Amino acid sequence: MDRKQLKAQAKEQIKGKIGVLIAVTLVIGAITAAASFLANLIPGVGLAVSIIVTPAFALSTIRIYLMVVRGGTPEVKNCFDGFDDFFSAFKVTLLVGIYTFLWSLLFIIPGIVKGYSYSMAMYVLADNKGKSARECIAESKAMMEGHKMELFVLDLSFIGWYLLCSLTCGLAALYVVPLLNATHANVYETIKPVVAVPFEEVTEEVAEDIPADEQ
Repeated sequence: MDRKQLKAQAKEQIKGKIGVLIAVTLVIGAITAAASFLANLIPGVGLAVSIIVTPAFALSTIRIYLMVVRGGTPEVKNCFDGFDDFFSAFKVTLLVGIYTFLWSLLFIIPGIVKGYSYSMAMYVLADNKGKSARECIAESKAMMEGHKMELFVLDLSFIGWYLLCSLTCGLAALYVVPLLNATHANVYETIKPVVAVPFEEVTEEVAEDIPADEQ
């Protein structure tokens, strides 16, 4: 995994499409912020809205950037594409959250490691509509084997960009967010398996991820 190459590719891929990607970022950000505000204002209703929009928008975002790195040009309406597979997105988000939390109970480091292990699960779903959450997680584990530290270091390499966002009161994020998302999409394109994990191996793969004390 060549960090410089991945980021250079991302810069070229978002060039000429930055306008629509900024619009996508603003639309998703505004709706997510409204959901968070509603959650504080009306706890029950707000929480329900957040549960609905967060996984769906995560899936939409990944689909948009996979489209970008594959040479396509997204439209603002693609912000809502993830809602056509909401239940799958919700289940992936829920299981990843539960497994990461359980590992974090042992210590922070295992939780971080497992978080990276599961980081490609939503990408798998984006490419395979309706695939079960356990299959997505199992395939993410398989493709991230040997790449977790590489992705961690890649994320650390964006620290300078994050600092720039702070110095510009968040304005630079309008460029940094598309760059980061496109870079992660390129990571997926680089390490995705040629052959998917067989279904019969999925249950065993996922069961191994639950800490023994929590099973």
